Amino acid sequence: MAQNFRRYTSNNVGTSAATVFTADSYDTIINIRLANILATSITASVYINDGANDIYIIKDIALLPGSSVELIDGASRFVVQSGDALKVISSDAASVDVWVSAVDAIST
Repeated sequence: MAQNFRRYTSNNVGTSAATVFTADSYDTIINIRLANILATSITASVYINDGANDIYIIKDIALLPGSSVELIDGASRFVVQSGDALKVISSDAASVDVWVSAVDAIST
């Protein structure tokens, strides 16, 4: 079976949660990268909303000016199901760029 690799992005994420990705089947998130685009330090959080709950991948990670962090590395992966939404929020307005890599429809 062929793998359907996808990428999702959001730029200038700020103090209102931005939905970067919503699963439409059983999908696998293989990478999340956050970049602080400001000249000041910020904090950022990434979480999955499953329709009823916010489940944090990371909460209030400190990002130095101009720095980035990769939240999934090595062989780490996680599966999301239809309706799960990956959200990002920052402590400052228009301060974070986000890149997510995923494999779409891992189970048919």
